[in-house]
Amino acid sequence: MPQHPDAGRVELTDWATTGSAIRAIRETVFIHEQGVPVELEWDGLDLSCAHVLAWNDRGEAIGTARMQQNGTIGRMAVLKDWRGRGVGRVLLHTLLDLAAKQGLTRVTLSAQTHALGFYERAGFHVVGKPFMDAGIPHRKMLKELPAAKHQSEPGS
Repeated sequence: MPQHPDAGRVELTDWATTGSAIRAIRETVFIHEQGVPVELEWDGLDLSCAHVLAWNDRGEAIGTARMQQNGTIGRMAVLKDWRGRGVGRVLLHTLLDLAAKQGLTRVTLSAQTHALGFYERAGFHVVGKPFMDAGIPHRKMLKELPAAKHQSEPGS
């Protein structure tokens, strides 16, 4: 599991295992801080997504993100006291590593416009025009992943 000095650990997980911790972070960040309507936040996709969860050294969940099977990353949320400390970067890179291991050739996301620089530093680029989602300006972003190297079969 990737480690970061400020985040005790980051783990790949699923909704059935850690949904209550994921829900608490997303309710705090999206619903309470950003005013996202409850019905937009809970879109019914969580059960089929891969999730990542960051924990501090006291065992408290501090950040989360998810990736759909098609490589769409979303719901990146880090609690306010932990922002700017590398937690989001480790969450994102954990999902990018998973996408590469799954053989995906590209990943996409819808970034809040204030976070464009964060995603650009991770190799994403903006595609398409700005749009509103839950009353917040967003841009679609894309990152091409290196093609998976296939192992040669014996005798070939």
